[in-house]
Amino acid sequence: MSAATQERMPALYLSHGAPPLADDPVWPGELAAWSAGLPRPKAILVVSAHWEEAPLALGATETVPLVYDFWGFPEHYYRVRYDAPGAPELAESVRKLLRAPGMPVQDVPDRGLDHGAYVPLVEMYPGADIPVLQISMPTLDPVRLLEIGRRLAPLRDEGVLIVGSGFFTHNLAALRQGGIPAWSAEFDDWGRRALESRDVDALLDFTRKSPAGRLAHPRTEHFAPLFVTMGAADATGELDAQKSVIDGFWMGLAKRSVQFG
Repeated sequence: MSAATQERMPALYLSHGAPPLADDPVWPGELAAWSAGLPRPKAILVVSAHWEEAPLALGATETVPLVYDFWGFPEHYYRVRYDAPGAPELAESVRKLLRAPGMPVQDVPDRGLDHGAYVPLVEMYPGADIPVLQISMPTLDPVRLLEIGRRLAPLRDEGVLIVGSGFFTHNLAALRQGGIPAWSAEFDDWGRRALESRDVDALLDFTRKSPAGRLAHPRTEHFAPLFVTMGAADATGELDAQKSVIDGFWMGLAKRSVQFG
């Protein structure tokens, strides 16, 4: 991918939801409205909470079956299709940007999009006509993920939409029937304020500097994609150009989703 576009693509962190997101009366429309307000991407690069693999891996560069990485849902959720074109040119650009001493890159050509990638894309780009590439998270270390995002930042000037897909709070074991748990609301409010004040240090050290950090995220994997997105914005000096596009809660979890640029 070599020809730059006139308009730099933003970088997104979105809360992706589970497969039943498609049945929610509000959230799919919020995602659709978000994408409608963006420049049309030439390709989409997704980092999902549901693919941790080291060394950093590039998923399929041609259309392969989706990864239905969830259990116990009604059968129709396993029949969802999203046959987006592969993105071999984008994959080659990613290899060039990321390969460095101590940072190998591997290919996993049969690895399809997981639900962290396709569930929101079905709502945002239902035509499945934009090439999509998913890459793994080789680490959950926020500082290293920030650096990966910085390395990927030049893709934004080539029409690539960089998407970090997670969930702003994610602790299924601690959810209770009905209502919004205090830990979810407190962390969401803290995270909103940290983003608005551009407090990168606090966000990187969220387990110690936030209220209920380890209740909101017993593991870091659903918050971690935010750091890739932030890195892609920081490299172009756009941490100040950020806004929460979606907020509120879904089944007690904060669905805050943020756009940089």
